[in-house]
Amino acid sequence: MIDLSTNCGGIKSPNPFWLASAPPTNSAYQVCKAFDQGWGGAVWKTIGEPVMNVCNRYGGYDYNGQKIIGLNNIELISDRPIDKNLKEIAETKKLFPNNAVVVSLMVESKRETWHEIVKRTIDTGCDGIELNYGCPHGMSERGMGSAVGQVPEYCKMITEWVTEVSTIPVLVKLTPNVSDIIYPARAAKAAKANGISLINTINSIIGIDLDTFQIMPSVAGKSGHGGYAGSAVKPIALHLVSQVARDKEVNLPISAIGGISNWKDAVEFILLGASSVQVCTAVMHYGFRIVKDMIEGLTNWMESKGFSSIEDFRGKSLEQIDDFGNFNLLHKTVARIDQKKCIHCNLCYIACEDGAHQCIDLIPVNGHNKTVVRESDCVGCSLCSLVCPVESCISMVRVDDKTESKTWNELMKEYKNENKPLTWENLAEFQKAHGIEIH
Repeated sequence: MIDLSTNCGGIKSPNPFWLASAPPTNSAYQVCKAFDQGWGGAVWKTIGEPVMNVCNRYGGYDYNGQKIIGLNNIELISDRPIDKNLKEIAETKKLFPNNAVVVSLMVESKRETWHEIVKRTIDTGCDGIELNYGCPHGMSERGMGSAVGQVPEYCKMITEWVTEVSTIPVLVKLTPNVSDIIYPARAAKAAKANGISLINTINSIIGIDLDTFQIMPSVAGKSGHGGYAGSAVKPIALHLVSQVARDKEVNLPISAIGGISNWKDAVEFILLGASSVQVCTAVMHYGFRIVKDMIEGLTNWMESKGFSSIEDFRGKSLEQIDDFGNFNLLHKTVARIDQKKCIHCNLCYIACEDGAHQCIDLIPVNGHNKTVVRESDCVGCSLCSLVCPVESCISMVRVDDKTESKTWNELMKEYKNENKPLTWENLAEFQKAHGIEIH
């Protein structure tokens, strides 16, 4: 029996798939429809200070024929009155008592204002609160959103205002537009937050129309920075989630956000410590129905791996993350080409010749060029395997004896103990002693 249920900072849901606070969670109609489709939870579109949105709000980044691999937006928080939102939140929770209904909040930085909105929100019967410290545009210019998330002291102060009156779990949503995300995460922990949500959108300009010179999106000829989301941000989100998950001082449940569009993406975030995952751009592109494939895919994968619950594999990949100085310098791989699969496109040769280490040769054979790796010169960078259009045609094969290990930190410690300076000559001596060719 596969159990997909999860508990993120005290907020329980039947599965880890939540809708992020965004246009898809702007009304009871949308959230109820999403729950009917199978979503485990939803974070209501941020409610708070009065706003008026503009047209146009979105800019898409298309690449190589694929639409919206990235989405830029200048949309603000909910432009519907607080009373109307709170009424619909209460109605939704009554209709779906087993689903997680979390309310995203953003108001001016006054203690009494936060106290009031938190108490009114709790009265809806919702399961939790998410504090929006991440919005990078529009609201930040008014001293809210990322203007709070970028300053740990502000993050701590406002979170404390909330936690001193909240009787339900509080998640703090962090901005990625910082030099080090650990500090605001620690501030949230110090203020007794129950969990962390990350990442919010990344500051960006999506592109320029080369005929009109207009930056997109255009609002009557004006434009500016917006929040970047979608599949293209997933690697950044994975990194920042892992940073927070690894920090022993933070040690809080995580609701992961950023480029999640299918079950595989979700699994990656859970393997890095997330308890739930939030989705936005993929739903804006393909609709609520994608959750059916996400549930089915996650269930099948867990069954194939012998996992019965989310906790069985949550954080399982975190231990692999380490400092560069702890990597094994003697680990050696070379590229090998399966000639039976090769289609003779020569992309591996071009990439290696112009962009890497010039260790692939072209040998004329029967009217075409055969690509051959000079293994003695191959440095194992793996670029050729990445550009190859044929799956598993080029493999990176380990060729060291797998018994020796030496890290940079260990090497530097030995040099220090021997009172030996680090020089190119000493490094060359080490490489020669271990059979590492220098090109």
